[in-house]
Amino acid sequence: MTSVWPQLEPHLARVQKPARYIGCEDGAKATPPDPALASWLFMYPDAYEIGLPNQGLQILYEIINERPDAQADRSYAPWNDLEEIMRAEDIPLFSVEHHTPAGDFDVIAFNLSAELTYTNVLNCVDLAGVPVRAADRTIDHPLVMAGGHCSYNPEPLADFLDVVVLGDGEEVVGEITDVLAPWRLDPARDRGTLLRALAQIEGVYVPSLFEAVYVDGRLAETRPIEPGIPAIIEKRTLADLAEWPYPKEQLAPLTEVVHDRLNVEVFRGCTRGCRFCQAGMITRPVRERPADQVRTMVQNGLERTGYDEVSLTSLSSADFSGIEPTVNGIMDDAENTGCGPVSVSLPSLRVDAFGVDIAAQLNRAKRGGLTFAPEAGTWRMRQIINKLIREEDLYEAVDAAFSQGWQRVKLYFLIGLPSETDEDTLGIAELAKNCVEIGKKHNKRASVTASVGGFVPKPFTPFQWFGQNTAEELQRKVNLLRDATRKTKGVQLKWHDPSATLVEGLASRGDRRLGPVIEDVWRAGGVFQEWSEHFDLERWTTAMETHGLSVDDYVYRHRTEDEAQPWDHLSAGLHKDFLWQDWQDALAEVGLEDCRWTPCYDCGACTGYGIEHVVASATPPAGGSQGTGQDLTFNGATPVKLLTAAEAGAR
Repeated sequence: MTSVWPQLEPHLARVQKPARYIGCEDGAKATPPDPALASWLFMYPDAYEIGLPNQGLQILYEIINERPDAQADRSYAPWNDLEEIMRAEDIPLFSVEHHTPAGDFDVIAFNLSAELTYTNVLNCVDLAGVPVRAADRTIDHPLVMAGGHCSYNPEPLADFLDVVVLGDGEEVVGEITDVLAPWRLDPARDRGTLLRALAQIEGVYVPSLFEAVYVDGRLAETRPIEPGIPAIIEKRTLADLAEWPYPKEQLAPLTEVVHDRLNVEVFRGCTRGCRFCQAGMITRPVRERPADQVRTMVQNGLERTGYDEVSLTSLSSADFSGIEPTVNGIMDDAENTGCGPVSVSLPSLRVDAFGVDIAAQLNRAKRGGLTFAPEAGTWRMRQIINKLIREEDLYEAVDAAFSQGWQRVKLYFLIGLPSETDEDTLGIAELAKNCVEIGKKHNKRASVTASVGGFVPKPFTPFQWFGQNTAEELQRKVNLLRDATRKTKGVQLKWHDPSATLVEGLASRGDRRLGPVIEDVWRAGGVFQEWSEHFDLERWTTAMETHGLSVDDYVYRHRTEDEAQPWDHLSAGLHKDFLWQDWQDALAEVGLEDCRWTPCYDCGACTGYGIEHVVASATPPAGGSQGTGQDLTFNGATPVKLLTAAEAGAR
């Protein structure tokens, strides 16, 4: 393996941020490239400052580098200024660690976290000197793999990916390496034999071994084309998070990145049952890391990196068992060892699990902003999406924050949800105004940012059958909110581009026919589509028209219960009839209790993976269900319409 550094280094003074490409971060692995080792290049298909903090890639990078028979490096999408130089000077895509050409690795493995990065995947493969289409690759080319949340419907990228991994990657990357390492040393090896062997590993999907069947222009099924290939690919699920205390050495960047702090995952999965949330559905069941292990990982990370801020990551961090003593212990540990004072942040805060006690603990160090996610502006909508948070919950959480000295609060909302009315939309403005009024009782400079995104239906959620709002309708709703908040001092409205939301929806539930569309957009220069300055809707609509595909059919149309979905041959562990019934419950404005506090609903997440469903014995968070199965009234608020466990099990 050679290095492109002699070619690259003279040009770095000409690019905007050369630190993106030099490596040398604290925590980086110094294992030099070795042709005798199976080699992985973990790739995030966006800029360095977006991709480096990704915990998934860092975890797998460490796991592979601990093996005696394998070696891993990292890479990120080069920004346009460097790409222009690379193409002009014939410099291939390279790893940041050792600047090894990407094409020299055995595997290029992408993390797919967002649909708008799909064109960057193609661009990176092309920059590596690897054929963009999987069918054109030979034994001399690396395998192009993908994992991450978007891999639960990889069909739009099926023409370009050799292998897709569903679910948790910690165990499966080792199993893939067990197959890959001896195969690469076999003089009689061939690519087809390798792909068929990988297809036998649980959680591994090989798109070329399946075919999509269409009848009258509609997908009928996606099925294996060879005997012995599993017809349904089941996701991988780690049963015990404590056995995988990674990353042990989080990378500390040399230049500014997003989420530039120590990150420690406290639990994986979520049982809250928000019907819009793909992450909460596909990562079930909940698996917590032991509190002592969390404190140890935090303390070791702070001592090694010098960070003064730590984020306890999960889908709902305040739901972590014993969160208050854990936060308190982390701060005490830091102060006692000379690392403090340390700021602890809890992303994805549930407002019904946040109170003065947690606010007081977080207040022991520097204060930035706090983020809550009510998601919808009215109680009716929150019942539909199963985010059973009352206005009082939000106001109490905001009051607790401002009373403890915070000056800024951010609120996340979705617009374009099923059956949403203008009254529901304007409820967002009302909540924001009321929160500012609460804040100003404590601090005249209190401010609230309402961040609004257009809803995109996702696979393996109850809303996967819903027809998405048009871009024009989403923009109209944004305009309603702009008018409603314009004169309110202290409220700032931010929103996601509805045109970009359209394309996200296109790719989210698309099938294999979108492959040529993505390729056309990429060849027309459509890279970094997540960045507003590079996004161009016309490229996408033109490509759709070129290939005779309808945006209305892919994005805006409601699906029926019996029609085939592009991801039906893949499994997130959830029973499809459970998801359909939850969709019907949403339309009936019926809520479903968090199964941590009630007997199992048989969604499939626990039983399918040999993990026992355990009903928590502790008291549910304030404002949450008590597991009684009765209508619950909170301080005179509108009762929550809930199903009992027996009713849910009988559906």
